[in-house]
Amino acid sequence: MTFLFILLAVAGGAFLSIQAAVNGQLGSKVGVFRCAFLTFSLGALVTALLIFFFEPKHAVTLLDVPKWQLMGALCGVPYIVIMVLAVQRIGAAVATVAVIFGQLAMSMLIDNFGWLGNQTIHFSATRLGAVVCLAIALYFIYSSNKSQAKVAAQAEEGVSVQD
Repeated sequence: MTFLFILLAVAGGAFLSIQAAVNGQLGSKVGVFRCAFLTFSLGALVTALLIFFFEPKHAVTLLDVPKWQLMGALCGVPYIVIMVLAVQRIGAAVATVAVIFGQLAMSMLIDNFGWLGNQTIHFSATRLGAVVCLAIALYFIYSSNKSQAKVAAQAEEGVSVQD
């Protein structure tokens, strides 16, 4: 069962990358905030339909939960706006790995300190290794983008490229 949820999380990450690439293109044509508005409007509509047809009844409503728990809804807006802007300038791969790096670093802090009511999972050398590996991956992907951009710029100017 754990493996299934890992696969679902990987699929969710794939969808976020697709969303970032599509929204980057859309945002460059119609504007960042219109793109974000479309994303949230369609998302709200689809979610409302899912709630209506599939969500079981709960004893607690959104009005009954601690108000700080509602702030999670606000975290999506900066993410969408930042990704629409970032993908246009640094590409989907660098933007996505940078987001994952931020997610991993923050989630490890949340786990380590048990913040926001989550279970405490202490920091370890293997977790540190994961963050370092992801930072290295981010560096190499970013460096590759810079190298390819430099080659393309030189080719556009008619300069031969020799290493």
